[in-house]
Amino acid sequence: MAVHGTTEATAVRTPNRGLRWLRRNLVAIAGLCTLGYLILPNIVVMVFSFNRPNGRFNYQWQRFSTDAWRDPCGVADLCGSLGLSLQLALWATLGATVLGTMIAFALARYRFRARSGVNTLIFLPMAMPEVVMAASLATLFLNMGIQFGFWTILIAHIMFCLSFVVTAVKARVMSMDPRLEQAAQDLYASPLQTFLRVTLPIAAPGIASGALLSFALSFDDFIITNFNAGSTVTFPMFVWGSAQRGTPVQINVIGTAMFLVAVVCVVVGQLAGARKRSKRS
Repeated sequence: MAVHGTTEATAVRTPNRGLRWLRRNLVAIAGLCTLGYLILPNIVVMVFSFNRPNGRFNYQWQRFSTDAWRDPCGVADLCGSLGLSLQLALWATLGATVLGTMIAFALARYRFRARSGVNTLIFLPMAMPEVVMAASLATLFLNMGIQFGFWTILIAHIMFCLSFVVTAVKARVMSMDPRLEQAAQDLYASPLQTFLRVTLPIAAPGIASGALLSFALSFDDFIITNFNAGSTVTFPMFVWGSAQRGTPVQINVIGTAMFLVAVVCVVVGQLAGARKRSKRS
C-alpha cells in the first residue's frame, strides 16, 4: 500500500512539474515560434537563391546551382534599380533623420500653442493607409506641375519616414534626465558642448533606430513609390514587374544579401551594446 501511494504521488507531481515548466517558459516558447514564423519566408528565399529553375518562374526546386550568386546582375536593369533604391533610401534616411530629430526635440522640449496639433499631424502618416498618402502626394505634384521621377520619390519617402523618426527620437528625448544637462551647465559647459557631449550621445540610440527604420521603409516601399515614380523604376517596382513575367533567381540573391546584411548589423549592434555595458559594470 505504501509503495502504491508513493507511485500515485509521483504521477501527480510529474504533470504538475511539467505544467510549471510550461508556464515559466510559455512567453519564451511563443516568442521563438513567432520569430521562426517571421524568419521562415527569408529562409525560403535564401534556399531558392541556389535554385536553377527550368522555366521562367523560380517557385519549384529543380537543382542546386550557384550561377545566380556568381552573376547577380545577370538580369537587365536589376542592379540599376537596386542602386537607385539604395540611393533613394540613403538620401531619404538622411533628410528624415535630420528633420525628424529637430522636430522631436522641439516637441519634447518646448511648449507652444499648436503642439498638440503637430503631434496629431505627425502621427497621421503612420495611421492612414499608404495609398491615401500616395494619392495625395501625386495630386500635389500634378497640381504644382512637377515632373515625376527621382525627386518626387525622394520627397515622398522623406514625408512618410519623418513620422517614424520623430516618434523614435521623441521617446528617447522625453526619457532623458534633465539634471544631466544642468550638471554640464554647472560645470561651465557651453550650450553647444552640452548638446554634443551630453544630449546627443544620450539621444543617439533613438536617432539610430529612427534612421535604420527609415532606410528599411524607404528601400522596401512600393505603393507610394509607384504613385510618384513616373518612368523611374526602383527595386520593389522591378520585383513586382518581373513577377508577372517570371521571377529571376537573382532577385532571391539580392533579397538574401539584404537579409544577411541586416542580421550582421543587428548582431554587431548587440555585441557593441553588450561590450559597452560590461565596461560600465
